[in-house]
Amino acid sequence: MTLNAVPRVSVIVVAAGSGTRLGAEVPKAFAALRGSTLLERSVHAAAGMRERPQLIVVAPAPLVAEATALASAAFGEAVTVVAGGETRQRSVALGLAEVADTVSIVLVHDAARALTPSSLFDAVVDEVDARGHGVIPGLPVSDTIKLVDAAGDIHETVDRSVLSAVQTPQGFPRADLVAAYAAATSDETDDAGLVTALGLEVSVIPGRELAFKVTTPADLSRAELILGDSAAPALPRIGIGTDTHGFDHSAELWLAGLQWPDEDGLAGHSDGDAVAHAITDALLSACSLGDIGSVFGTSDPRFVGAHGEVFLTETRRRIEEAGFRIGNVSVQVIGNRPKFSPRREEAEALLTGILGAPVSLSATTTDGLGFTGRGEGIAAIATALVFYSQGY
Repeated sequence: MTLNAVPRVSVIVVAAGSGTRLGAEVPKAFAALRGSTLLERSVHAAAGMRERPQLIVVAPAPLVAEATALASAAFGEAVTVVAGGETRQRSVALGLAEVADTVSIVLVHDAARALTPSSLFDAVVDEVDARGHGVIPGLPVSDTIKLVDAAGDIHETVDRSVLSAVQTPQGFPRADLVAAYAAATSDETDDAGLVTALGLEVSVIPGRELAFKVTTPADLSRAELILGDSAAPALPRIGIGTDTHGFDHSAELWLAGLQWPDEDGLAGHSDGDAVAHAITDALLSACSLGDIGSVFGTSDPRFVGAHGEVFLTETRRRIEEAGFRIGNVSVQVIGNRPKFSPRREEAEALLTGILGAPVSLSATTTDGLGFTGRGEGIAAIATALVFYSQGY
């Protein structure tokens, strides 16, 4: 993941609908799905993108405060939440008005597509970059489609080879989406409809089966089955990772995702962040996905000087694609310096936001024994708990 103070990508999560067809007592985005709301799961997916986006949530006016708390916790930092309008189109327009000046690509995502993987968000951004116009994910239509009238009489069979069942997130160059909303004269069912109505190009890329929309109770049951239930709980797995780096007096110190001014840095191909590297190894080993060396490689020039967040975000994306979710991570840092306790909470909050799961840190010394005791470097030991969730 690339963290930028000036985001290039914005994700608008539309969560303002009533969801009457779901039959829940709350608006659909706030319905519970295995311990989390649909909104939280959608925000969690956006938080797992390689490139950290600006996140905007559009929620029902009475629930803006609740949406702010839920979304900020799931995203790992404060997010922008605005009250929605009377239609989806109006809600997106209100969210679009909050997009930062630095943003050049806007993704619009329905909170009801709560199991959409982070990799689909990344794929949409990549294709908008590559093609220079709007991109939406879609799946081939496998059923035979009939064109019928109000009485149910068949008029013709539609060629399904030219059909696509489209999903979200839908991504566009910011200028295209802003222009389409400014020129809108009709109410379309999705953002691509407005953009194509303006004569602008939009392409369909392969979607994901998990990006289905939760609309009815049957859809919610399907999502629950995918995630597992109390009768068939997700299977826990544990991984352990260690990392060791010697001090490099000419380098800056990066540890647990933080920069430590006036401290000697750690030697390494990347920034030498022993905490982040140990977590990466623990997560990969828990999921049987290799280790940091085999996945990232010390010979890869892309990772020269890379910070720990890059490894952690890509690791999270890989394990979620493999059907796992992170339960929690615990790390012990071993070394004489830096003094860790003044920044422990700051580091825990940062790492928790990156991984979307609780991270706890502790630090100790070896009473002068060994290379850490002699002040020659730092070691870290991480333990990660993950769950396999039947393909989620």
